[in-house]
Amino acid sequence: MNFKQKGFTLIELMITVAIIAILAAIALPAYQDYVTRAKRAEGKTALMQAQLAQERWRANNALYATSAQITLPSADEYTLAIVGTPTATAYLITAAPSFTDSDCGTFAMDQSGANHTGSYASASCW
Repeated sequence: MNFKQKGFTLIELMITVAIIAILAAIALPAYQDYVTRAKRAEGKTALMQAQLAQERWRANNALYATSAQITLPSADEYTLAIVGTPTATAYLITAAPSFTDSDCGTFAMDQSGANHTGSYASASCW
């Protein structure tokens, strides 16, 4: 009697599952890194928009604005804040992530457009 084999053997299925698991183990961290970098770009864009709002305010007033005087841009994954009291010549705006970002953390920018490091995001994050 000749029997035709129909379907897959257990070994074939296990090999397929192993290949899919290996591909997922490689692809998932790369995807998560891509998503984190996209979130960082959103935070930096919001920070630059806040800087433009400060400069627009300063063009018409003697001092840079406090957070009560201008509306800081919104970002889904970052919270923007003006640190301290702005003066006629200086301000500092921070963008703190609402997600865990162990590599970069909080971004900050001052009136000169300088990207702050130290307790803020490292230079490689900019």
